[in-house]
Amino acid sequence: MNEMVTIPREEYERLLGAAEALADAASYDRIKADMAAGQEELIPSEYADRVLDGESPLRVYREFRGMTQSALAAAAGVNRVQIADIEAGRKSGSIETVRKLAAALRVTIDDLV
Repeated sequence: MNEMVTIPREEYERLLGAAEALADAASYDRIKADMAAGQEELIPSEYADRVLDGESPLRVYREFRGMTQSALAAAAGVNRVQIADIEAGRKSGSIETVRKLAAALRVTIDDLV
């Protein structure tokens, strides 16, 4: 089955563009379905921009969830000083600590590191 088809470059590029648009539409549909199922959420741009600008993701997500350091410490079973140290960049926190914080904030570990 070595059949070949020759088409003009313009047609090839048009087909390639259509395939990319179809893949984008499928991704969009998948994300919309995940959002409807509660598996994905939108983060307002001001919070996303803060993370992109280098601010501590832990602080950004904590504030996005409307939590104080003390409230997050209680929810995660973590010492408040550990949270302050991680947010200030003095410490990174153990995997177990970050896992507990991520669970309390309803985000993935990857969102915090």
